Amino acid sequence: MVRDELSTWIALSLATELGPRTARFLLDTWGSPGAIFKASRHQLAALGLERSCIDRLLDPELRKRAERELRQAESLEVRILTLHDPVYPALLKQLFDPPLLLYCRGNPEALSQAGVALVGSRKPTTYGIHAAEHLAADLADCGLSVVSGLARGIDAAGHRGALSVDGVTVAVLGNGLDVLYPREHEKLARSILVRGAWVSEFPLGTFPAPQNFPIRNRIISGLALGTIIVEAAEHSGSLITARLALDQNRELFAVPGNITSAKSFGPNYLIKQGAKLVQTWRDVVEELPRDIQSGLRLEEKSGPAETSHREPLSSDEERIYNLLSIELPQHVDALAGASLLDMGRLNEILLALEMKELVRQLPGKNFVRR
Repeated sequence: MVRDELSTWIALSLATELGPRTARFLLDTWGSPGAIFKASRHQLAALGLERSCIDRLLDPELRKRAERELRQAESLEVRILTLHDPVYPALLKQLFDPPLLLYCRGNPEALSQAGVALVGSRKPTTYGIHAAEHLAADLADCGLSVVSGLARGIDAAGHRGALSVDGVTVAVLGNGLDVLYPREHEKLARSILVRGAWVSEFPLGTFPAPQNFPIRNRIISGLALGTIIVEAAEHSGSLITARLALDQNRELFAVPGNITSAKSFGPNYLIKQGAKLVQTWRDVVEELPRDIQSGLRLEEKSGPAETSHREPLSSDEERIYNLLSIELPQHVDALAGASLLDMGRLNEILLALEMKELVRQLPGKNFVRR
């Protein structure tokens, strides 16, 4: 697409007074943004547009802002995909209200790779983190992309799981691609760009306002063949994504959880309502279309951190590792008492195990196996 034409698409998307439905109506009527901007006030009024919309479309400042947006995107190596771009994801075009533009950084082809969305609580349990990482790793190892929102908790665990097997993962952001949020995920976000992508429908400079995230959720589910929910409280935003997946006629999956945990309300409720219960990657793959299955690697998975393949440990490291479990966190004081090691030596061992990615430290000096 030539630069001037792309600028008109950006200008149309920036005319926020229109709304997506009106913008689509104008595109269907005139065929292209360039033709819309060449229309006269009388022609636009004849279509029933309100005066404020017409004023916005005819405002020369709109085109200037679009030019600035395009120059900034080019400087940041952000590719802008229009609804008519051949690289625009076909699944997303099926939505009732697909975005006119997608801002993409990384590999745009990752957006069209067959994949599943994986979302859940921002404050998950250790079980939830482990389940998300393991499941994402296995699905990515099959050749599926893992789509999520880069949020704290389950989203980040899903991205990490895919990356642990050098898989493809896509982060759908609720802000402009020049605004990284949350900041503590900068390293994770940079890793995603190696084989995957960041994507957003929001213009550059858009900050992560709370109202943006329900809007971006339809893109998470829309890019995927199905959505997996891993831990979600009763009023979780992940349940919005689940509803959107159903509205989009996509598969819905849920990982069951402890019935006494508030974090398990969402997936357990969805399973009662008919969502597919997920225990392993096979539960997801077997619901995908046959042509998708035929292109996947479906051999048995060993998981991202199989202990039989880990590097050798010293006797002290082995002792501490064996005292830990995946689900039940152990406080450093309890580890000191059980191991009979002094605190200085224990901290050295725990740090070494963390660096070997065998142990994770949780808040309050609690530790679990990865």
